[in-house]
Amino acid sequence: MAETVDRRPRGQGPRRAVFGARDIAVDLGTANTLVYVRGEGIVLDEPSVVAVNSLDGNLLAVGDEAKRMIGRTPGYIRAVQPLKDGVIADFEICEKMLRYFIQQVHNRRWAKPRMVICVPSGVTGVERRAVQEAAEYAGARPPSYIIEEPMAAAIGAGLPVAEPTGSMVVDVGGGTTEVAVISLGGVVASQSSRVGGDEMDDAVKQFLKKVKGVDVGDRTAETIKIRLGSAHPLTQEIRAAVSGRSLRTGLPESVEFSTREIREALEEPVAAIIDTVKVTLDRTPPELSADIMDRGITLVGGGALLIGLADRIRAETGMPVWLASDPLRSVVEGAGSVLEEFSRFGEMIFGDDAE
Repeated sequence: MAETVDRRPRGQGPRRAVFGARDIAVDLGTANTLVYVRGEGIVLDEPSVVAVNSLDGNLLAVGDEAKRMIGRTPGYIRAVQPLKDGVIADFEICEKMLRYFIQQVHNRRWAKPRMVICVPSGVTGVERRAVQEAAEYAGARPPSYIIEEPMAAAIGAGLPVAEPTGSMVVDVGGGTTEVAVISLGGVVASQSSRVGGDEMDDAVKQFLKKVKGVDVGDRTAETIKIRLGSAHPLTQEIRAAVSGRSLRTGLPESVEFSTREIREALEEPVAAIIDTVKVTLDRTPPELSADIMDRGITLVGGGALLIGLADRIRAETGMPVWLASDPLRSVVEGAGSVLEEFSRFGEMIFGDDAE
């Protein structure tokens, strides 16, 4: 792996970090973790879920295999998501998950890659440091570089972040919604809300409990949201059925519902996302607002795939809205671009930390 060698005379300061061929960028998301290896592209896309044996603390499964265990494990096995609302909720489990993913993409046992990690823009200094420490404990070479998700998403979506023109990105993730206006390589206005796909899943669960009288698991609620959820009236509303545990009898029961009812159930988290967009627009300087009116708002993140969300934001703001070509991977693609072209993006994004 390439190292920086300082051959300049004393007094001229250190040379910039040089990234090696196996260094990585990580989108450490509440729902999914994606890993980009320099020179190779995205090599890993797994759910941010870990299954642990509570008796001895041993790791039993990570990613897809662990997610399949949610709601189906015996008492001594815990299937947990170590991140909540975009930040680390269980440091030890998160470190184990990161270590596992690093080992998956690195053949050499003792490899210590440099790492660029994406975090929500609303995290505190303590939370940022927790992410860096988790990466370093997992085997990353210090220092780990932290990039805010809206900036990474804008780069990944191909927006002209370095130009003196306003670009607006809305990143709807599993735990957070990040909205930012970017110009000249910096964030001019931003707003972060801890509302995302997980809140939508919970809204579906609560609707089925309170209105239909059945309890369903997290995965079932997520499937209903993806297939039947919407943020804007549909051309044709349909009806569907789901099986769950009856709250009245405790026995399995099947109930029917409509797409209109699911849309009403999702109204609170969807309204919170739109409010986050409006607050950011309100904080945007007039010149940049004019740019956004011309260029439009770019949606990224898994939550951006909710049917009709772009139409709803367009109707509420009067702005053009478009979905990125690969919304699920825009953030890690942007972090990967920073990794590949560190000489171009490093000082602009990390400032003095790029040295």
